Amino acid sequence: MALYKITVKKLWYAAGQVLEPGMSVQVSSMILADPILINGGQLVRDAFLRVYGVDLQQMRALNGVILESERIG
Repeated sequence: MALYKITVKKLWYAAGQVLEPGMSVQVSSMILADPILINGGQLVRDAFLRVYGVDLQQMRALNGVILESERIG
């Protein structure tokens, strides 16, 4: 199992919500690939919704331009 840290790279306003640089979550995955790209980023979307209450899919921010993933474990 791999552990990833997903961090917001740039300020993003959309759908009445805000992402600020430095906001981050950790997700674990059985698949050794970027969790932003796996299954439409569902793990990342769920984590940001749970921690910050923002919906990345609604904001159209589930991509490598806004988010950066780093394998930490």
